[in-house]
Amino acid sequence: MFLAVAAIAVTVTALTGCSSSGTTASTSATAAAGDKTVIDLDISQTVGPNGETPTPLSALTLTDGDVAKLKAGGYSADFLWHASSQFVTAVQKGATDEFGRLGISVGLSAVANMDAGTQANQVQTALASKPSAILSLPVDPTSAAAAFQPAVDAGVKLVFLSNTPAGYKQGVDYTSIVTDDLYQMGKKAAEQLGNSMGGTGTVGVIYYNANYYVTNQRDAAFLNTMKTEFPNITIVSKQGFSDATKVDTIASAMLTQNPDLGGMYVSYAQPAAEGALSALRSAGNTTTKLVTLDIDDPVIVDLAQGGNTVAVVADQAYALGKGMADAAAYGILGKSAPAFAVADTVVVTKDTIAAGYKDSLDADVPDTVQAALK
Repeated sequence: MFLAVAAIAVTVTALTGCSSSGTTASTSATAAAGDKTVIDLDISQTVGPNGETPTPLSALTLTDGDVAKLKAGGYSADFLWHASSQFVTAVQKGATDEFGRLGISVGLSAVANMDAGTQANQVQTALASKPSAILSLPVDPTSAAAAFQPAVDAGVKLVFLSNTPAGYKQGVDYTSIVTDDLYQMGKKAAEQLGNSMGGTGTVGVIYYNANYYVTNQRDAAFLNTMKTEFPNITIVSKQGFSDATKVDTIASAMLTQNPDLGGMYVSYAQPAAEGALSALRSAGNTTTKLVTLDIDDPVIVDLAQGGNTVAVVADQAYALGKGMADAAAYGILGKSAPAFAVADTVVVTKDTIAAGYKDSLDADVPDTVQAALK
């Protein structure tokens, strides 16, 4: 998932200045194990970008009467995505299937390719057909406030993935935010790595270095869980990155400084964890165990082949789309939707790769991964 939203983090950093838990965080380029970073947050559960309490997607329920009203209403919905990716494809599939069940027609599906101006134009294009709802992830929260305002003024029900336009109020300007259970993703990543190491040894952490609540909370949950559940594991290095294509260099330096490193956590898979795997291979290192977040085919291939990767923790992207569609239906019906709804997590190990693709992306295992399993 994070690859799909990483490019907006610089804008979010400029806006937020502190994490969603209210803890001011440093944005230094790198940090030693004892220094404060953007991931040193005192949190015990996922919270929204404005401190919202999470609600599970399962709480979004529609009665037979609700469905009958929706089917009789002639409603429609558009998709205005920030970028194209395997993740976005799965989200849209989940939303499309659910809209079909509810009798809500799907119209425009547009991708802004991380260009805020393009997305603003796409809002205007969408409004020409008078949709009942729009599902989107704003490219730039600042300019998106003006870009989506015509949709707000027209009474279109807006449901956002992970982020909202700056200054927007839930229940007034938009219906709901839907995203991952961020804390559980980081927690389960720590548990997978810690257990694979037998509860002892040393770990290096490579985290995304920006004030962005999605990665901050996932990474913080990893750290918190390591400290509380694995007291005999020592985190010997924490290194931040702003350019994911440079993670191989960071990982190489970490391995040079800690040649007996038992485990490594990388904030997200593509291309960050791919870079870490490249560094491990270049060093001839087959013993350091790696855990990362989000499904990425090359990382899953390494997992399938019994490489350094011991687990990947992902979100339920298809379920996110279904939840976004249900939240839009709430708005159309005038029902009060959860302010911040979260999806369950999926733990992918070598033995659960097929189930992982299905549970996360509602997809079959790609041929490249299937070949690695043989």
